[in-house]
Order: sequence, then structure tokens, then C-alpha cells
Amino acid sequence: MRSSWTSFAAAAAALAFAAGAFAQSVAPRAVVARQVSPSAWFVQGEAALGSTANRNFISNAGFIVTPAGVVVIDALGAPQLARELLAEIARVTPQPVTHVVVTHYHADHIYGLQEFRKQGARILAHRGALDYLQSDTAQGRLQASRAELAPWVGADTQLVTPDEWLDGARELVLGGMRIRIQPVGPAHTPEDLVVSLPAERVLFAGDMVFRGRVPFVGQADSRQWIAALDQLLQMDAAVVVPGHGALSTSAREDLQLTRDYLAYLRQTMGSAARDMEPFEEAYARTDWSRFEHLPLFRAANRMNAYNTYLLMERQVR
Repeated sequence: MRSSWTSFAAAAAALAFAAGAFAQSVAPRAVVARQVSPSAWFVQGEAALGSTANRNFISNAGFIVTPAGVVVIDALGAPQLARELLAEIARVTPQPVTHVVVTHYHADHIYGLQEFRKQGARILAHRGALDYLQSDTAQGRLQASRAELAPWVGADTQLVTPDEWLDGARELVLGGMRIRIQPVGPAHTPEDLVVSLPAERVLFAGDMVFRGRVPFVGQADSRQWIAALDQLLQMDAAVVVPGHGALSTSAREDLQLTRDYLAYLRQTMGSAARDMEPFEEAYARTDWSRFEHLPLFRAANRMNAYNTYLLMERQVR
């Protein structure tokens, strides 16, 4: 599913270039931790494609403070961003970071991992990422990022292998606090994980949930993704930290938006594939009005629709 990253990177570079001097004139978003429950915090990236102007700070990350250490969820999209996240954690608590959970191995969530390893944190990820991490695609994505996102992603930025590969659910118990790590893929990626703090009804959903913007679908298994969202709805979270976008205190509504978008792609592109209607004709006649107001619609929707069209062609045969 990672082959679409090359075209996605090209789109990102083109959009960043088109932004021109305006993008450069806007100060980049600061990494600022916001508290979401007594023990949980998160930082929010921009609703944008990664660029030099925004330092690739386009995804969210979170952390849970326990009496015995801090568990971080995702590492952001550049080493400098990770260093700033570590500084925010130090502002909140003197406890060290003991674990980092990688919800999935997309570039905007992982290029800060090396900074946490330097601090001695144990990194956990699902084994479904192993093939990608060892692939030429991952190395090619990193090389492209070094060129497009310098100096924030540079020659010293490395892909980091986890200390522990997860094959199923895992529970961390630190200082008496229980933190659950649950596989929900293959969906957005083969390795999707979500992290919950049941005692405080907090869910870190990774890129299973995009709030207030069009998701990046790529070549995801959208049928499985929809099933996984149904699973997340049953977790009864009061607060959901999405992989992108603002904090959600209306979990059902916000999970439903991602679910409805994916279902609409499958419905419209599936119908076209069954009728052997050419993609361009199908895309042009589809009513996108429910979603076209969302950030990144123009950047991502056509690619999402095309990849879904190809997926549905395979599934209807």
C-alpha cells in the first residue's frame, strides 16, 4: 500500500511550491501540549501537507503521565519536533519517557523516533510494519523527505526499528495505571494500533480517525478500516485524540465522519467499477458536496477516489 507515497510526496512538493512566499511568511505552529484528561496530553499538527514551512508538523502525538514514567503515542514528523515534544513533556512532569507506541509507520508520525531512543525509551509497534520498514519504498520515502523537508528532515534522520514487535493486544501497567494497546489493522495501514486509557476514557486513535479534514486513504483496505471504526465506536471513549485534527469530545460524530467518507468512496467508486465506467467520468459525475469544504479535499480526494476505484475493481471481479 505504500507505493502511493511517491505520488503523494510529489503532490506535497507541488502544493508547497505553489504556496510560495505566503507560506514562508507564516510562523510555523509551535509544539504545545494540551491536557485532555487528568493523565493524558496531546500536541496538534497543522491540517496541511508536509512542507519546509510547517516543518512537517502535520500530525498529532500524545502522551500519558504515570507515577512510573511517561508513555508517548507517536513521535511526529521530524527530529526537531520530537525534541520540542520532549521539552513539553519535561514541562509537564519530571518523569522520564519509558515507552513510545507507534500507531503506524507513516513518515509524519515516525521521523522523531530517534530522539526518544536517545533518551532510552522502549519503542513498540505492530509487526505488520516489518515488511515496509525493510523495504526500498521506506528508504525511498526517507530520501524524498530529506530532499523536500530539509533542514527538518535531513541526512541524520533515520528509520528506527522498534524494540518490541507486537502481534496482538498488549497492556502496559505503569505505577498502577493500565494502558491498553490494541491492533485494529489492516485498515489505514497493515500495522494500525490504537492506545486507550480506560480509567479516563481516553482513546488515541492514530490515523484511524482524521478530524476536520479529508483522510489520506492511499491504498488502504477501506472495508477493513470501516469495520475497525465500528470496533472503536464500541470502546465508549469520552475523548478521542485523532491522528490529525482537533481533539474530539464527540467521539461518535467524529468517527462517523471518517467512516462516512470511506463508505461514500466505496459506494460511488464501487458502482463505477461494477459498471466498468471510466474513472474520470465517474469522478466528474460524483457529488462531493458533503466533503469538498474540508481541508485537503483538493489535495487528497482525487487520489483517494482513484485508489478506491482500483480497489473496488479488484473486489468486484
